[in-house]
Amino acid sequence: MLRLRAFRATNEKIVKIAVHPTHPWLVTADASDHVSVWNWEHRQVIYELKAGGVDQRRLVGAKLEKLAEGESEPKGKPTEAIRGGSVKQVTFFDDDVRFWQLWRNRSAAAEAPTAVNHLTSAFASPAPSTKGRHFLVICCENKAIFLDLVTMRGRDVPKQELDNKSLLCLEFLSRSSAGDSPLVAFGGSDGVIRVLSMITWKLVRRYTGGHKGSISCLMTFMASSGEALLASGASDGLLILWSADHGQDSRELVPKLSLKAHDGGVVAVELSRVIGGTPQLITIGADKTLAIWDTISFKELRRIKPVPKLACHSVVSWCHPRAPNLDILTCVKDSYIWAIEHPTYSALTRPLCDLSSLVPQVVAPNKKLRVYCMVAHPLQPHLVATGTNIGIIVSEFDARSLPPVVPLLTPPGSREHSAVYIVERELKLLNFQLSNTANPSLGNNGSLSETGKLKGDSFEPLHVKQIKKHISTPVPHDSYSVLSVSSSGKYLAIVWPDIPYFSIYKVSDWSIVDSGSARLLAWDTCCDRFAILESALPPRMPILPKGSSSRKAKEAAAAAAQAAAAAATAASANVQVRILLDDGTSNILMRSIGSRSEPVIGLHGGALLGVAYRTSRRISPGSATAISTIQSMPLSGFGSSGSFAAFDDGFSSNRSPSEAVPQNFQLFSWETFQPVGGLLPQPEWTAWDQTVEYCAFAYQHYIVISSLRPQYRYLGDVAIAYATGAVWQRRQLFVATPTTIECVFVDAGVAPMDIETRKMKEEMKLKEAQARAVAEHGELALITVDGPQTATQERITLRPPILQVVRLASFQHAPSVPPFLSLPKQSKVDGDDATMLKEMEERKVNELAVGGGGVSVAVTRFPTEQKRPVGPLIVVGVRDGVLWLIDRYMTAHALSLSHPGIRCRCLAAYGDAVSAVKWATRLGREHHDDLAQFMLGMGYATEALHLPGISKRSALPILCLILLWLWCLLVVF
Repeated sequence: MLRLRAFRATNEKIVKIAVHPTHPWLVTADASDHVSVWNWEHRQVIYELKAGGVDQRRLVGAKLEKLAEGESEPKGKPTEAIRGGSVKQVTFFDDDVRFWQLWRNRSAAAEAPTAVNHLTSAFASPAPSTKGRHFLVICCENKAIFLDLVTMRGRDVPKQELDNKSLLCLEFLSRSSAGDSPLVAFGGSDGVIRVLSMITWKLVRRYTGGHKGSISCLMTFMASSGEALLASGASDGLLILWSADHGQDSRELVPKLSLKAHDGGVVAVELSRVIGGTPQLITIGADKTLAIWDTISFKELRRIKPVPKLACHSVVSWCHPRAPNLDILTCVKDSYIWAIEHPTYSALTRPLCDLSSLVPQVVAPNKKLRVYCMVAHPLQPHLVATGTNIGIIVSEFDARSLPPVVPLLTPPGSREHSAVYIVERELKLLNFQLSNTANPSLGNNGSLSETGKLKGDSFEPLHVKQIKKHISTPVPHDSYSVLSVSSSGKYLAIVWPDIPYFSIYKVSDWSIVDSGSARLLAWDTCCDRFAILESALPPRMPILPKGSSSRKAKEAAAAAAQAAAAAATAASANVQVRILLDDGTSNILMRSIGSRSEPVIGLHGGALLGVAYRTSRRISPGSATAISTIQSMPLSGFGSSGSFAAFDDGFSSNRSPSEAVPQNFQLFSWETFQPVGGLLPQPEWTAWDQTVEYCAFAYQHYIVISSLRPQYRYLGDVAIAYATGAVWQRRQLFVATPTTIECVFVDAGVAPMDIETRKMKEEMKLKEAQARAVAEHGELALITVDGPQTATQERITLRPPILQVVRLASFQHAPSVPPFLSLPKQSKVDGDDATMLKEMEERKVNELAVGGGGVSVAVTRFPTEQKRPVGPLIVVGVRDGVLWLIDRYMTAHALSLSHPGIRCRCLAAYGDAVSAVKWATRLGREHHDDLAQFMLGMGYATEALHLPGISKRSALPILCLILLWLWCLLVVF
């Protein structure tokens, strides 16, 4: 569950690091002041710069640009020729960075109970300030470099423009007037903070009178009152708070509050979001201590020394579902990422992982790994990047882990929805609904223009009213948990895989009706019936001392012995099926399912029970060392009872792409407990429609979708990678990935298999009716008299299945891509040209529509992508006409489905084609042909003809299909 996501070897120590929130970009600076931007997904260096000295390539490029602009000789020494000096900070800045900085500050402040009347977690997007440019910002002692990664043109601001003081750190101010936005604050060597406008490139204000030493770190945040604040730490050990709520003002601003934080100086400051509480500030200092501060009283809440005798150089706030008791990550100059527990637990500091076990030994066999900087991805908490003396390491911590929350069934007619979640060994209830305030995203999306396009196509976030309540029933464990609800909604199951233990609660009174030892549980879709894998974890092997001889061999032997013990323990475990009766009692239906000898590593519920078996595969010495190291470090639960790699899950995401996927997944019937079909590759997860019409099996790079009625049939697969979960809504599959929210419209179509199956069913019904007639009236009931035929035989037209993917939300701003390449108008068209035009028009009609900026997407056919909530998500489903999601902070989010391009398809998929045609009047007429093709694929040919903007080209084939159907009926008559 812990693995290496990406690695880039370097010759120098990586001392500064920053990550872009939406693009897979990492910017680093090494000890020689070389700056590079690395795409960690594609393993490519996209830009390099010698920032400490004079970069000759930039200098030549600047001279060429000035010559192109008409300047023959430069009037003075170009700023590109100024030596930058030591690199103090590197970062990115664009509209995405600005949005998510505001989101972090606002959402953290909105958690406070006192902020209910002041703030909400949803807010409108700020006005674009960088206009599509992506800035790489490098803060050097002698100048600041602003490089546009789109045009590769840069702007250097020398320290002479900032009172000739060395620049040591920077931070972008979130609030400012429209005239000078955006603003960037620089911390100086004289203790003064100077604010620069990126519009005029002039100094606009100063923060003075606070520090007496050089400023080392800056950070903006928002108080629960809604006030924007700027925090600064310096070498004098002070943490000072300044007001950032002001417009354009060049006067000197004095501090609001000054705190003595650390002896010897403040190294870094971080904002921590607390579930259900006010945000906190985390500071680390040169005195080797870490301090946590309240943001209301600004009193010190806690002070610890994370690692004795070593000073921390990096700290990040962390909230991962796999380790609910850990909330802070920090690094010192060793090979570990250290994690600090929440004060309600043991408040200990423990190693999260040993990075030396993730890096191949051939990279630096004679070097002892040391970490010099660290950053956690702001939107994907399972990704942590570290800069070391051998290179850049991007670690991934169990991307499939979901928050411990599950939605409950909503009573008919109610508009308030509920979900159950676990926080700190407490069972709580989250009630959420749409706010009564008027919202422009509900109902319509604006007026139609003359061209038929919607004005104001951008979505404003929906306002959600939510209340968290406490449930008096205690929870026995506080480690990583998985929640699920039975098909009837009467029972809630909680599984603690690391214990292992499970409990079944009755939702009506929250009483425990069943419990025991198990680490896997799966529900039946059609009945309050569940399967469990009873198991116990093997005893943990102790870590051998570092100084012992042949350490690697001993660790490999210990890991192999531990794996053998785990295999023996899992092999003795049985998959057991139980049923919950109406009186709340639990009865065992089957004590053991299947006759295979391999250990069970996965259970998947649904209309059929899926059981995954472990396949035998070799363990390399390097992998054995990594397994031994990871398993020795407890992360959740009691003592050393649980870890990130407590058992081998066998999922494909842990395997290399070249490794063949084994056939280790078997489906069983809930009724007969017998195998159904042959072996399949094990999916990451499965999703079954409540009406048992469709199912989806998710794999690492795609999702397989199949039809179940009237007979099982493979429909196809959609290329949605790394999906973490999904929910069916009739013929709609809403999918969550670590970066997007997708909707898949599905229809099985009509195949010859369906016609044959229907004929067989009709013949069986006829034989049953004859048998009943003979039993009641004897053989005379079979006598028939020839006469006019009144029975009609329905003619079924074959049509292929349809799978259409629409992206609803992502982290990025949707790019503006023209829908199609427009052809020039021609007065005379030859025969070949007419054929070419006809083919292109047909291609435009038949092209698959993929939302979210794809080249084939018309401007108003689908909406612009909405903002995906941060971190892992639970997809609740569609209620009140919106898609509900719950994030890892137990906050409900609503995605609007009111755009006509989406609403028409949702209504057609749900079965209401008439309403879909009515909603089509709000969609531009130029998109009615595309909608008609979709409705035809969904089986609504007659309704598609009523679309007001449908063209003859699209109407003709639909009319032909209808006439063919009518002719068949006339022939039968």
